[in-house]
Amino acid sequence: MFQEESYNKHGNWYNTLFPTEESKKAYFQKFKEADQNTINNWLQSIQFSCLDPLISVKGQAWLTVGDAYGLDANYIISNGNDNTAHASDLKSDFLKVSEQEGFINSFSAENAEKLSFEDNSFDYVLCKETYHHFPRPYMAVYEMLRVARKGIMMIEPQDPVIKMPMFLFITNILAAINDKLVQKVWKNRFSYEPVGNFVYKVSEREFEKLAAGLNLRMVAFKRINSNFYYKGAETTMANPGNLKFLKLRMKKYIFDLLVKLKLCSSQVLTSLIFKETPDEQEQQKLKRAGYHLVHIPLNPYL
Repeated sequence: MFQEESYNKHGNWYNTLFPTEESKKAYFQKFKEADQNTINNWLQSIQFSCLDPLISVKGQAWLTVGDAYGLDANYIISNGNDNTAHASDLKSDFLKVSEQEGFINSFSAENAEKLSFEDNSFDYVLCKETYHHFPRPYMAVYEMLRVARKGIMMIEPQDPVIKMPMFLFITNILAAINDKLVQKVWKNRFSYEPVGNFVYKVSEREFEKLAAGLNLRMVAFKRINSNFYYKGAETTMANPGNLKFLKLRMKKYIFDLLVKLKLCSSQVLTSLIFKETPDEQEQQKLKRAGYHLVHIPLNPYL
């Protein structure tokens, strides 16, 4: 079946990039020895900061899904208030080395469509830049909700069209004439990555509907712009005097302003689906961190 071929290709992807244990160890050694103030790490910090309101709570148990290198779990362990994090990916070859190098404490090989854990095994599940790789993403999100007690967080590229009414209006007109015309205007309508997956971009509305269908009471969203990666960002320093960094920060400022003025959608959407509604203090913490909270009414017929 298609999904099996997709998962097999994804499972072997990192072993193709880093075929030996020595090459995997060298990858982590780079993090230990090099100056960490790089543009790549600065961009990653924008995404990781979305976790801060949740991991500030003491003693939370997290599962990271699609955490190939274990760096998502490492952030939770290193920055959380006595939080634990179990890292998982389709194959655990890299995670084994990550544990040996001291970046993570526990790991397992997991298929997101069929997680091996019991219901409510973790407080939260994090899926960062992985959901858009899944061939059957809704199966994965239901599984993540199953093993989470409080909720799940997804940090993923956002579908731009739903938040841009004028663009949607234009594409609808073109589709009524000839669907091929839409492709000429909307170049990445059907985009695929070299590893073989369709880039499944997300929207606020689809997660609102998913939560309402399960009679959950709250979702939260944070719109961020962090997709400015370029080859060489791993070694280029994020210093005020660096012209490349200054240009990138200016570009991000412009994107942030356009999103604030609601003239375009953000590049990335952080989505929280809560199984357990946060208390008032936790909600205020999320608001201060830039989250927009959506309260979902109870289903009156159940």
